[in-house]
Amino acid sequence: MSERGPSKRRLSGASNGGSEGNAAGGGSGAAAGQWEGSGNAARIRGVNAGIMDEKVLELVFRTLNWDPQSLCVVARVSRRLRAVAERVLWRELCVSRAPRMVAALTGGAPASAPAAGRIGGGWPALAKLLLFCCGAAGAAVPGHFAPVSRFSKTSGRSFLSRRCARDLLYVSDPCEHAVAGAADDVGAYRGVFRGFMRSRTRAWLVGHRAPLEPRVRCPYCGARVWSMTAAGLAPRSASRRLGANDGCLEYFVCVSGHLHGSCWLARLSDSEGAGPDGSDADDASADEDDVGL
Repeated sequence: MSERGPSKRRLSGASNGGSEGNAAGGGSGAAAGQWEGSGNAARIRGVNAGIMDEKVLELVFRTLNWDPQSLCVVARVSRRLRAVAERVLWRELCVSRAPRMVAALTGGAPASAPAAGRIGGGWPALAKLLLFCCGAAGAAVPGHFAPVSRFSKTSGRSFLSRRCARDLLYVSDPCEHAVAGAADDVGAYRGVFRGFMRSRTRAWLVGHRAPLEPRVRCPYCGARVWSMTAAGLAPRSASRRLGANDGCLEYFVCVSGHLHGSCWLARLSDSEGAGPDGSDADDASADEDDVGL
């Protein structure tokens, strides 16, 4: 017992930056101060260990094919896991689901280095936008995970007025929902701007003091929104692109650059405006990104 006591005291003093460390110029104290915890829980400050290692988590979720529901569960376990998810995992999910779209939104950064660009509203909001249809509140259509969605720059151009034609906007095909007692279906759609803070759309809205909607919030990031119909920035080409009845289209853009809206879809014959596979003929494959769960 007498031999172990001093040894323990010396270890304790070194780990706490004691007098011996101070006498040596503070080197031992500085090194010991980098360590937190003890035993298997010990780690160097700023370096993750075990399951908290970002690379380990990436490998785990890559094996799970970036399952969004599993990622949501993990992000709720602790603040540290939530921080890793927001910084790394949601970003990698977006890259795996829509690599070309992410590269365009981040200013042409390659998919292997998406952090070179910035995403308005953050990566969790973009991941939710890719995978979640927000439904249509006016028609009592609830939100839901969308098994497959197609986002297109060509569709986005149809939602831009001529004065804002240089902006880059991706918009999904409408997610169609049958409504009880209604002759037509409701189409819900969503989209995202690249660099919305520097866009002409935002400059026009701010410059003309377009009011923000008091009762509507972005379903993807929770930010306040502008009504593009009320602002006079909803071109008729958007209705034609969606196959919607005139005057039956409404969409909003939030301050982070996310778009969401709904419309009543007109009944089309088999020969109206569709290719043999049911898609519009002017869509090129390089212009699209198909997103699926």
